Amino acid sequence: MILKYLALASLVILYSLMFVGGYISAAGLGLTCPEWPLCPNGIMPNEEYFIEWVHRLVAATTGVLILATTIGAWINRDAGRKIKFTSAFASALVVTQITLGALVIDTQLHAVLVAVHLGIGILLFAMTLLTVLFAFRLGKQVIESKV
Repeated sequence: MILKYLALASLVILYSLMFVGGYISAAGLGLTCPEWPLCPNGIMPNEEYFIEWVHRLVAATTGVLILATTIGAWINRDAGRKIKFTSAFASALVVTQITLGALVIDTQLHAVLVAVHLGIGILLFAMTLLTVLFAFRLGKQVIESKV
């Protein structure tokens, strides 16, 4: 039962991450925090680094939630192959996204890397959405009609 809500929380936080990331990109704020993983002032940024810091904080939270969902799917006896695959693939994609995010900063927003980062983000969202759908199906019995 907790797997459903863990997967759903992952999806909601991931959507928030994509929303903030889109805002950062559209506003031209991608290099406001030129160092990775922390901004120049360390863990707590000042105003000029705040939005990028929020993006990185939400990304870290997303990563933890997606990895926890994968672990939950693999230790759940009722979980089938589909949810194990989609959650594991989402975990691999979230690690890839974090790595790409660092590369995007290091290469100062190289256009190809930014586009790949967006594309993998969409695929990550799809895998997380499928994980949520499979999680909400766990434990439900199919009732056959004999009419």
